[in-house]
Amino acid sequence: MHWHRTLGVLLLVGAVAGGVAVTADGPAERAGADTPAGTVDAADLARQDQERADSERAARDTAQRKADEAAVAAAEQAKKVASPSQSKKPGATAPPAPESCNVYSGNRKTGCAMVLAKGWDLAQMGCLDKLWTKESGWNEKARNKSSGALGIPQAYPGSKMSSAGPDWETNPVTQIKWGLGYIAQKYNTPCRAWATSQSTGSY
Repeated sequence: MHWHRTLGVLLLVGAVAGGVAVTADGPAERAGADTPAGTVDAADLARQDQERADSERAARDTAQRKADEAAVAAAEQAKKVASPSQSKKPGATAPPAPESCNVYSGNRKTGCAMVLAKGWDLAQMGCLDKLWTKESGWNEKARNKSSGALGIPQAYPGSKMSSAGPDWETNPVTQIKWGLGYIAQKYNTPCRAWATSQSTGSY
């Protein structure tokens, strides 16, 4: 009996020293021996998914922004190609001359088309023809040596015609445009301007 108690104590001490838990039913497995390693927290998974989604969204936004910028640049380039530069203004052009202006030619025909486009009739064109034939012979290069007046309408100084376009020195359409505007403002019609020229010698 004494021997059995001593053997039990020895076995108990040995079991404790070896890390084996002893229960009423006998030795149990070493604590934590079969605990799964590397268990991932659910919160970590959710955070990783969110970071991945944020990264993908940022990449899409960057790509879209670059595409938008490229589209704007392409549109601006196309506009520059389609439209003349403001620093190079196109010369003035006359409207198409109707058949009723076919009795004239050259600058006279151009003037006729512009007279009709302004709302005047062929009678007014007849007065204008007499006026500018007297003044310059419808020559855009005409210069009055005594007064210095220039161009078809004999503007003085000639630089006044720059209000109608930058090509006023060489473009007959620009000169005619300015001359018609001057007549409309000062005399209302070409026939009144011609009447003044007949009575005073100038208009």
